[in-house]
Amino acid sequence: MVDVDKAVIAKYRKDGKDFEILVDCDAALELKRGKNVDITSIIATDGIFKDVKKGLHASEQDVEKIFGTTNLYEVSKQIIIKGEVQVTTKHKDAEREAKRKQIITLIHRNAIDPKTGLPHPPQRIEAAIEQAKIGINEHKSAEEQIEEIVQKLRPIIPIKFEVKNIEVVLPAQYAGQCYGVLKKYKLKEDSWLTDGSLKALVEVPAGLQEEFFGALNKICHGDLQSKIMESKGE
Repeated sequence: MVDVDKAVIAKYRKDGKDFEILVDCDAALELKRGKNVDITSIIATDGIFKDVKKGLHASEQDVEKIFGTTNLYEVSKQIIIKGEVQVTTKHKDAEREAKRKQIITLIHRNAIDPKTGLPHPPQRIEAAIEQAKIGINEHKSAEEQIEEIVQKLRPIIPIKFEVKNIEVVLPAQYAGQCYGVLKKYKLKEDSWLTDGSLKALVEVPAGLQEEFFGALNKICHGDLQSKIMESKGE
C-alpha cells in the first residue's frame, strides 16, 4: 500500500455526496488515462471517506447507492476514473518539462532556419525559449501551444515552417520495405509502375528531409530516383 504521507486525495462527488480516498498521484493518473495499473498499488487508505482529512468515513449505504458495490478496490477505481486526482507540484513540473521537450522536438523536426534552409538544433531552440522567458502550459498539448511560442521565438531566431513535396521512384526489390518509411510521412499519391517499382509523392517537413532520404537510402543503398516538387511554408 502507498505511503500515506506521500499520497494525494482522489475525490468524486455525486448527488451531493463526497467520496474521497488517498492515492499515489502518478499511478492514479496512469489509471485515469486508461493504463492497466493494479489498484492495490495505488490506494493508501483502507476505506472510503466523505472527508479524508478529518477521517470521516462515507456510509456504506451511500457507497452502495452511488457505486453499486462496497468493495474497496472497485469503488476506489471508480473514484479515480470518474473523479478528480490532486496533482503534486513535482508531477506538474515533470509534465511541464516533458511538454517543453516535445515542443522543442516539434520545432526542430518541422521548421527550418530560412537563412540556411536547415533545421535549428534543439539546443538553440531551447536557449531561445529560455531567453524569451516562454512559459509552458502543462494542461495544453504541444500542438496547441506551438504557434504562440513560435511567434515569441521569431524575434530571437528566424523560423520558417516549410514542407516539401518529394516525388520518389523506388526499385521493385526495395519498394515493399520503403513503403513503411513513406507511411511515416504524409503520403499524398502512390502508384505501382509496370516494372514493379513504386512511384510516390510524399509531403515531408523541411526539417525532416535529410532523415527521410537517409531512411530510404539505407534500404535502397542509394538506388532511387527523387525530385523536389513545390514547397510551401510560412
